[in-house]
Amino acid sequence: MYRLRELEREDIPAINSWRSDKDLIESLGAPFRYINKEVDYNWFDNYLTNRGNNIRCSILNEADQLIGLVSLTNIDRLNQSAVFHIMIGKSSKRSKGIGSYATNEILNHAFCDMNLNRVELSVLASNERAIALYEKVGFKKEGVERQAVFKNGRFADMVSMAILKDEFSPDADL
Repeated sequence: MYRLRELEREDIPAINSWRSDKDLIESLGAPFRYINKEVDYNWFDNYLTNRGNNIRCSILNEADQLIGLVSLTNIDRLNQSAVFHIMIGKSSKRSKGIGSYATNEILNHAFCDMNLNRVELSVLASNERAIALYEKVGFKKEGVERQAVFKNGRFADMVSMAILKDEFSPDADL
């Protein structure tokens, strides 16, 4: 099936190619930019020096091939919160339940292993597929950030969502 493991340096070439995929970046809140591998290696090195505040996991298939990333960033131990991110890099692997699996796994880690109380995210309002996944897992919409990001020549809204520890069910049928 699928599994998570911590991000490794060897993952960077694949991640760099995904970050050059305009169709993929179109569905994310981040702007499209041309990013060379050295920038991504520096990003990875920065992650290694800030592991206490971030968890970045690679999503692997049954053949141990990298197919996506799932992360908890900006971990705040005092407020027991973090920010969630996910990206399924291989287009052929999207809409196959991998996002549900990875989201459930990282939330289980956040709430059961790290004792976090809140995990939040922002998602493009136009990304209905992602919003449906987040709601299925238990995230609740908290608001809309109007015209929060500039994408493809126009401003787009972002939806703020969060899930609390007592709203999460690790045994939910996804």
